[in-house]
Amino acid sequence: MKSDLLRFADWTDPVPPAEREVVSITEETDAARPPLLFVPGLGHGAWAFAEHWLPAAAARGFAAHALTPRPGSDLRVQVHDVVQVAASLPRQTVLIGHGAGALVVAYAMGRYPAKAAVLAAPVMDGWPTLGAALRANPFGTLPAMVGGRLRLSRKQLFSPELPEERARELLGRIDARPRRELVTHDPAPRPVGGPPVLVVGSPDDRVVPRTSLDRTATRYGGAPLLFPGMGHDLMLDVAWAEPIEAVLDWLGKELKS
Repeated sequence: MKSDLLRFADWTDPVPPAEREVVSITEETDAARPPLLFVPGLGHGAWAFAEHWLPAAAARGFAAHALTPRPGSDLRVQVHDVVQVAASLPRQTVLIGHGAGALVVAYAMGRYPAKAAVLAAPVMDGWPTLGAALRANPFGTLPAMVGGRLRLSRKQLFSPELPEERARELLGRIDARPRRELVTHDPAPRPVGGPPVLVVGSPDDRVVPRTSLDRTATRYGGAPLLFPGMGHDLMLDVAWAEPIEAVLDWLGKELKS
């Protein structure tokens, strides 16, 4: 029903066209492999994947793309953009969403027949995530509850091993301004075509509680793949290579089956 309502809204109030920022690495990749489309979370852009995860995927033969959300866009607009970019790629695409981007991917799967999907540190359960944010970073979270900026902290996003200077640099690039729907959204629709879905995260994530990881993985018929000691930003933390290599290994096995 929710998917039908989203489509009705698109027909009656179409999403306005816009130039989309997509960062891609496609040189010397295997044309027989499906392309990967990375979708960043709240306050992040394509840059969050461009440094590590895109080159790692390309090195394994996957054409890798990352989409930056439109500034100030709501869930409907972000889903629309993901579906449009995925549909423009030459082969059936693997969708990989991080944080709130995983929620966007979950909704997009209700409209686009993804080859597979990966939900990394997924922000799918709004109220538990809000509770975790208030416990870990109350002064940075409270302004966002009244329309202000969400000031994410180092301990929420990164492990202690990440150098302080690097952490400050990354935090300075994040501009997180959450919308109410991040908490109040309806459950995501059933994925079209039943693609395999992998949930990855960290039991030490201070944004997404472990119970939420388990609940999301169960929703898609599996268990979460966990990386202890890492923060929420798996793709930027010190051990960034571990989750992406595991994801690519999983894709290799799923695409052969």
